[in-house]
Amino acid sequence: MSTANVTIHASQFPERVQSDLLASLRRRAINPKFHYDSLKQTLKWLALHEVHSPARTDRNVLTIYDRAFMATAARLRAKRLHLIGLGCGGGQKDARLLQLLKQAKKNVSYTPSDVSVTMTLVARKAARPFVSEENCFPLVCDLATARDLPAVLAKRHPAIITFFGMIPNFEPGDILPKLAGLVGKKDYLVFSANLAPGPDYTAGLRVILPQYDNRLTRDWLMTLLIDLGIELDDGRLDFGIEAGALGLKRVTATFHFLRTRSITVHGRQFKFRRGESIRLFFSYRYTPDRVARQLARHGLRVLDQWVSDSGEEGVFLCQRA
Repeated sequence: MSTANVTIHASQFPERVQSDLLASLRRRAINPKFHYDSLKQTLKWLALHEVHSPARTDRNVLTIYDRAFMATAARLRAKRLHLIGLGCGGGQKDARLLQLLKQAKKNVSYTPSDVSVTMTLVARKAARPFVSEENCFPLVCDLATARDLPAVLAKRHPAIITFFGMIPNFEPGDILPKLAGLVGKKDYLVFSANLAPGPDYTAGLRVILPQYDNRLTRDWLMTLLIDLGIELDDGRLDFGIEAGALGLKRVTATFHFLRTRSITVHGRQFKFRRGESIRLFFSYRYTPDRVARQLARHGLRVLDQWVSDSGEEGVFLCQRA
């Protein structure tokens, strides 16, 4: 078909996006969704993902996803299912799961959901060999702020909810209640978490730091500031490790201003003085035990898990406790 129907949730209407951007600049902490806002940013993220994501560079990581998907498909008894891809990105993982469900003779509908229109369309394209046009419902939505997702998603059948590569970019106390609220008694949640490898949690974070502190990631993260009128030599982008919420640690990317810069965004002026900083990005790192503990706080239990040989990525199959 030469057209595609995409639903835009109110959380991504222009006035809401504008308000969220202004709030990010006031707080000196960028909402992660603004790194996927434009076509240029999305393409840079996809290029970065191909080069630095373990799901692309480590064959064993691909293996654990396949094992997780086959185990999930084996548990399903319903003939009709609804796959909901939250933060679907390019949709490659969802497409592989859809392929296995199709091979198992399941009748599946698919909702790829992301803050980026481009991402939902890329995921839709990846899924089309396995889902008919009339059963694909792309949804552009901000998971962090949408309060009516259970109603908007309108699950037609028992659901498999996927959440790949997204949980690190949310505060656990914010995202886990939302996920728990979407998982019904007959539903499954399949999600991945970036892990700190090895027995020493902090040392494990140091091991994975180069996955973030590299040229492609710097280029992707700086795109937003440059588009807003901040120049590269206005400051320095630093990556580090800091304590986050609930005993977890995270990798952060912070731009430190080395000279004063004023910008005007949607008619509002923002002045960043020399010595000030703005956080561009954070990514929590978990361990399997930490994942299980955090989920249990919100009524979810881990049925099975698959961890890569490197210890840097895990896939978890969950249900309501």
